[in-house]
Amino acid sequence: MPWDEAGMPALTRDTGAKPLPQQAPVPVRPGTAPSQYERLGASVVVARGAYDLDSITPLADALDAAVRKGSKVVLDASGITFADSTLLNLLIRTHQGGTLRVVAPSPQLRRLCEITGVDGLLELRDSVDAAVLS
Repeated sequence: MPWDEAGMPALTRDTGAKPLPQQAPVPVRPGTAPSQYERLGASVVVARGAYDLDSITPLADALDAAVRKGSKVVLDASGITFADSTLLNLLIRTHQGGTLRVVAPSPQLRRLCEITGVDGLLELRDSVDAAVLS
């Protein structure tokens, strides 16, 4: 057997095995679908639940739609129970696309923003009214 065949991983050899079926789309976790409303000309997106790579899509879509409207975007983050770098990345991208205010982040999300320095980039507010008026 030639050396290049001997070192070849089994996954690249033709073993006659059937290909794996396509994975079904990951369903939205209960409680992670954001709600939206208008307040004094700003688009307010209310997020609830845990956000990570598997659950970020509905929130990303809502924030993207709000940015495309061209108005100020306010994220009510008071209901976010868990966030990782996926949410931080989304917040930074949203901030780069328009005016973003983050309202009442949970202690966990606030700490994550502090540790990473994102709190110096984003505008954090205590209430939706304060975010809309700033």
